[in-house]
Amino acid sequence: MPDTSYDIIIVGGGPSGAIATLYAKRAGLSVCLVDKQTFPRDKICGDALSGKAVTILRELDLFKAIGDLPGAEIHTVTFGSPDNTLVDIDLTRSSRQDFLTGFVIRREILDNFLFTKAREVAETTIEGFTVRDVLKNGDTVCGVTGKSESGEAIELKGKVVLGADGFNSIVARKLDLYDHDPDHWVVALRCYYKGVKGLTDQIELHYVDEVIPGYFWIFPLEDDYANVGIGMLHKYIKDGNVDLKVALTNAMNSKAFKARFAEAEPMEEPIGWNLPVGSKHRKNHGNGFMLLGDAAGLIDPFTGEGIGNAFFSAKFAIATAKEAIASDDVSESKLSEYDKKLWDEIGDELKVSHRLQKIGRSRTLLNFVIHKAERSQKVRDTIMGMMANEVPKKQLTNPLFYLKLLFS
Repeated sequence: MPDTSYDIIIVGGGPSGAIATLYAKRAGLSVCLVDKQTFPRDKICGDALSGKAVTILRELDLFKAIGDLPGAEIHTVTFGSPDNTLVDIDLTRSSRQDFLTGFVIRREILDNFLFTKAREVAETTIEGFTVRDVLKNGDTVCGVTGKSESGEAIELKGKVVLGADGFNSIVARKLDLYDHDPDHWVVALRCYYKGVKGLTDQIELHYVDEVIPGYFWIFPLEDDYANVGIGMLHKYIKDGNVDLKVALTNAMNSKAFKARFAEAEPMEEPIGWNLPVGSKHRKNHGNGFMLLGDAAGLIDPFTGEGIGNAFFSAKFAIATAKEAIASDDVSESKLSEYDKKLWDEIGDELKVSHRLQKIGRSRTLLNFVIHKAERSQKVRDTIMGMMANEVPKKQLTNPLFYLKLLFS
């Protein structure tokens, strides 16, 4: 076993953990990256990479390589109303060059690519490693314990531990920060299909009667494949005793979509997973540790996209860790800078998405907003600007901004 003491221990080799490793290398920090799975492995997801994610990929010089992976290049986001009005948000109208293109890439492919890049620069990577507990020096986290795939007990020590281990984070659980709140927790269902008609360079989010107060998505992939699924707040699933598989079938068989799925063939059984959304600001740091990505509950409440925010959490966590380690201070107070940087970047956007999520619970409001956008290029461009962070934050947090936009 190599040296077991590092600057950073990262638990979880998915997008946030891999990106954190790459930033750590740039910062001159030693890293041990562990994951309970062996790559490549599948990860249930919508598979979409937003313009926000692309910003980080460009910063790490990975944009071209990502574009060469099997998948689909995206230039448009289509929203559909309950009465089947469609509005296309043209990303190419953005003034931000890094926002013009998004991607849909299966997570088995994307995560393996990112993990491979991370493995090339980490001092140590351990796959098949199951974390059992966190180590503490007094009240400060200083490492993790666990077992290798062969059953060997291993103790790893680090100056800072990053929990990048997903919605079911063992790091969060061991630190009493795991929080399953049905009001801020979406359950989603995904199924890969082949032969869905009408696939282009757009991702589609439809707010149809069959899944309100949830959403139905169709995302293109390579080789005539599509990622198809639905998402709904856990509260509404529980209160309405909703069967997501039935809701998905009903959406595909509805008048609006039946023809598009007439010759479509499912390539798997629908698979569900959990999405802790960022409509709630969860505690994400403490003495000696920070939580990243899904472990910190950073998923967009409106679209369900989480990779972009996970990438940003990785960037800010490493920037904070570098300063903390340099000053020999990994206290909760010092690491609180991570939370401040992260929510200064994404907080207003998540608030807006939460408002939009609430609109998504009302058939009348959905029809009104999407009709307005369909008729007005100004509204479409404003929505695009909100997605691209081009609209000033002061406007986004002012209710009058939305009244003027929709009633002008």
